[in-house]
Amino acid sequence: MRLYAVLFAVGLAVYGTVMWDRVGKQSGAPHFVLQANAWIHGSLAIEPPLRGDDWAKVETVQLDDGSLAEGRRLKTRPMFKLLDGTEIPIARVKVGVSSVAYVSFPAFPALLMIPSAIIGGANGNDSIVVLVIAALILPLTMLLLRRLVEAGLSKRTVGEDLWIVAALAFGSVLFFTAVQAGVWFAAHVIGVALALVYAWASVEARRPLIAGLALGAAAMTRTPMAFMFPLFLFEAWRIAGSRKAMMKPLIRFAIPVVAFAIAGMVYNYVRFKSLTEFGHNYLDVRQQIQIEQFGLASYHYLARNLAVAFTLLPELSSKAPFVQISGHGLAVWITTPILLFLLWPREKPPIHRALWITIACVAVPSLMYQNSGWFQFGYRFSLDWMVFATMLLAIGDRPLGRLAKALIVIGIAVNLFGAVTFQRKWQFYRGGPAAYDVVVAH
Repeated sequence: MRLYAVLFAVGLAVYGTVMWDRVGKQSGAPHFVLQANAWIHGSLAIEPPLRGDDWAKVETVQLDDGSLAEGRRLKTRPMFKLLDGTEIPIARVKVGVSSVAYVSFPAFPALLMIPSAIIGGANGNDSIVVLVIAALILPLTMLLLRRLVEAGLSKRTVGEDLWIVAALAFGSVLFFTAVQAGVWFAAHVIGVALALVYAWASVEARRPLIAGLALGAAAMTRTPMAFMFPLFLFEAWRIAGSRKAMMKPLIRFAIPVVAFAIAGMVYNYVRFKSLTEFGHNYLDVRQQIQIEQFGLASYHYLARNLAVAFTLLPELSSKAPFVQISGHGLAVWITTPILLFLLWPREKPPIHRALWITIACVAVPSLMYQNSGWFQFGYRFSLDWMVFATMLLAIGDRPLGRLAKALIVIGIAVNLFGAVTFQRKWQFYRGGPAAYDVVVAH
């Protein structure tokens, strides 16, 4: 227990120090606090004034026959799209009556912000909540790594596992993400913590109920994380050995997942009259044109997102500031070079294939998504699957010798730079604050 307490303290100290002036105040995009405060006051909609961006807005208009209709104005054609999906000519809209704004991001993080909203109302501090959860990631990672050892899937020593903890906590884009606290980053931090709980519970399918709860909560935090389910299914099959034997843990796993899914669909329907619409189609952003043309997810976006995830390099110059980073960020092998070790594992325990399939299932939705993660230091969507990559590093049994430790240290140095400079030292980011201030969809 002492080791886990020390890891939590280290996380709190490091993240808190880099956060610095942000710790004692609300972030610039406190969507989850505002949502929690709205719930406390019996509302699903967010009251103005709105801070930040990425609000889902539903407009009520009066039509030429005197009736009222709810929906949104399309930007690619002169039509008004009703909540039921029907499109009517914009010429029928005589006057706008009102509009309401909703938080389109999955709602679970807002539940965690309720205490802050109770204390501070709409001005509640979301930064401290994110800081505490980020610090918990360190002991949770160690707990997962030791669970792999206990199950005979990893041969790592405690010392080696400490290096792997450092690789995730400070040698990945989790570092810069954890010290921001705004809505986009808070969801990633909470998602990583939930993925760790899910993975820990899924090993040998030992705790199906906890795995189901963590998966359901993660899906209500970061939508792509709903596709983490293969890990538990593979482990349940591996341990049970037959369909009949795996039915009991599978049912226990499925019950909380289904409960979360039903709650999410009801929440969607009450706001948008659709079980599957969580609000991103109603985002009032400049990307709305491409969303109307190609949808929220499409093959059309794949090439760009693959380039962002795996090919983007920093721009080097002989003049100050000497290095600049695209608003799309840096490739994952630059921010977390130790991931290259995954390509040459020494061992492939039974869980090896399940982890790669889980990574693929989680990664594909983001790779097909209309947004690359802009504005970011590194490819932050990688955090949706980074826990499973961390597990692969542990079970691969490739020695953590000088080269491995050097790669981890390089990753820590790179991400420390990102954590310190992102949203602070704009000279290192192409486009500067003007680029960040462009309203974008997450």
